[in-house]
Amino acid sequence: MAHTALTPVFVGLRTGLHALFVALAGLVVVRAIAVPTAASAAVVALAILLIATYAAGGFVARIARGRGRPPALAWLAALTVEWIALLWLTPEAAYLVFPMFFLFLHLLGRWWGSGAIVIATVVAICALGIHGGWSVGGVVGPIVGAGVALLIGLGYQALAREAQQREALVQELLATRGQLAATEHESGVLAERARLAREIHDTLAQGLSSIQMLLHAAERADPERPGVEHIRLARETAADNLADARRFISELTPPQLDDNGLGGALRRLASGPWLTQGLQVTVRVSDGAPLPMHLQTGLLRIAQGAVANIIQHANATAATIALEVQDRRLRFSIVDDGTGFDPGRVPDARGGRSDSFGLQAARERVGQLGGVLTVDSSPGSGTTLAVELALENAS
Repeated sequence: MAHTALTPVFVGLRTGLHALFVALAGLVVVRAIAVPTAASAAVVALAILLIATYAAGGFVARIARGRGRPPALAWLAALTVEWIALLWLTPEAAYLVFPMFFLFLHLLGRWWGSGAIVIATVVAICALGIHGGWSVGGVVGPIVGAGVALLIGLGYQALAREAQQREALVQELLATRGQLAATEHESGVLAERARLAREIHDTLAQGLSSIQMLLHAAERADPERPGVEHIRLARETAADNLADARRFISELTPPQLDDNGLGGALRRLASGPWLTQGLQVTVRVSDGAPLPMHLQTGLLRIAQGAVANIIQHANATAATIALEVQDRRLRFSIVDDGTGFDPGRVPDARGGRSDSFGLQAARERVGQLGGVLTVDSSPGSGTTLAVELALENAS
């Protein structure tokens, strides 16, 4: 079992079970020696054999990991036969039925183990009646022990299942955290690339373009003046450097936005793998002022996250991505015909719900762009996610 917060509990229970079994078997040996009978030698030998068989359980468990349950069931059958033989010789062996209950429940499962516990209880009651006569204590004692063992054993199994579920949840959370970290890193890299492209375009490229134009004007103003060849060489050098700057800008541009800008990237998104999953995505992009690269990148990431959420949660058949730019104001919306939800009941990402993280991340991204994100949805009526911002406020 993988180490969890409940591992010390399991180790303590198992250690206590082992100690109880050995102590009860040792009690049988001590009783046989202290009160000798004709069967004392056989009782001592059989009790020692029982302890040795029980101790071999660890070796059998290692074999069972590679060969399945048969070795463990064979070991349990041998231990049960030895216990019944010892019980035939001495009534003190009836006490061993209590740790045997847990073995039955652990190795045979809930239902078969419970049946084995009932049978073992009947055997212990009959043995006590045959050896020492029938009494209320001889009947009630094993029955109470069986009930206690069932409760403890079932509680142990419930704890084990909970530990496995928690371990699976922790692994899932760790994997999700790694994916989120990778996504955030990628987003940061893309944002930095877009920022550098914007800075190069707004400063270096513009400056080189202005220098080129001024030198060209100077060259045309007096083409026969002395030193005009130096002006021509400076103009050509500025033109070459401007071409290099534009190449740097192109290389820094996110790959999805290389061709046809945001509209082309959204159309490629619409023709992605969503079609094979039953979602038809329509893109409507209006002609308007060219958008800054960082704004195009942010809107593309929002669209990618929204479409992924529609596939995972909305059970939608159609979605529409629309981009409108009018009077220096931008509206970007993603509408689907899915099952919808109650936006008021979606917790903040700090609440730990993985399905609300994408929405929170979109809000934060839109806030960084200087806009506002609104979500209009209700159960059974689809969802509309809209981004509105003024282009002069887009940071």
